[in-house]
Amino acid sequence: MKIKKRCASDRVFYFLVWFLIIFGFFITLLPFMYVISVSFSDVHAINRGQVGIWPVGFNLDGYKQVLGQQKLWRAYYNTLWYTVVGTVLNIVFTVIAAYPLSRYTFSGRKFLNFFIAFTMYFGGGMIPFYLLMVKLGLYNTRWVMVIPSLISTWNIMLCRSAFTEMPNELVESAQIDGASDWLILRRIAIPLIKPTLAVVTMYYAIGHWNDFMTPLIYINKESLQPMQLLLRRILAQFSTDFTQGMNVMAALKSVVSVQIRYVTIVVAIAPILLVYPFIQKYFVKGVMLGAVKG
Repeated sequence: MKIKKRCASDRVFYFLVWFLIIFGFFITLLPFMYVISVSFSDVHAINRGQVGIWPVGFNLDGYKQVLGQQKLWRAYYNTLWYTVVGTVLNIVFTVIAAYPLSRYTFSGRKFLNFFIAFTMYFGGGMIPFYLLMVKLGLYNTRWVMVIPSLISTWNIMLCRSAFTEMPNELVESAQIDGASDWLILRRIAIPLIKPTLAVVTMYYAIGHWNDFMTPLIYINKESLQPMQLLLRRILAQFSTDFTQGMNVMAALKSVVSVQIRYVTIVVAIAPILLVYPFIQKYFVKGVMLGAVKG
């Protein structure tokens, strides 16, 4: 059977699609490549404007200076703590909330679904929330980064939809064999929605890793501040703390400060970039959940 040739309108359509994909790829990739290139380049080459998307005069002085700072590792530890602990608790409570909402036998399911969805559109505001955190004793503690964002309405809906796709016959067969709800959840339900859980885990982890407003408002102790606030200080203070002690001329201090900024940006986003390829296959499956029926 011969396949019909594409008509002119189809060719134009596919050309535009590929053009937009390639264009979007380059406008996204090129700035990131420039940041990496500057972070590995020689300060004299940066000062002369010779650096493009490839490093010029390859050196690691900026990385040595940044990675040698105690405040960076403290901020790194705080960010990892908030991300790991927060994400684990997020997944546990999201699954516990989503599974009952997906079961038709759970009374009050419709009301709770409406009540949870209602919180997506209405909130109490920043000042009442700030006063609540102070009243609860969470201000200037690690748990202020975890407990207020313990569950996400959107992620609960994703998990609920995934649980809903699970055949009722499978659950009924397990119940006939004497399985409890906890056993069904652990042994049957959770393994069936691993792609969705991978996506939700990624959403939560990136949210914790990139969270800026929460520590800015609720954490004043420098010993508890995450990487994002350190980046803010570096950008605001032109990296003067980092350039002290470096063997560079005064004329190059501002250039070194720019390089220090870019090095810190690379160091801050590297973990997420290293983790994403391992769960990318689950990411596509989870995002497309429910897109095709039948």
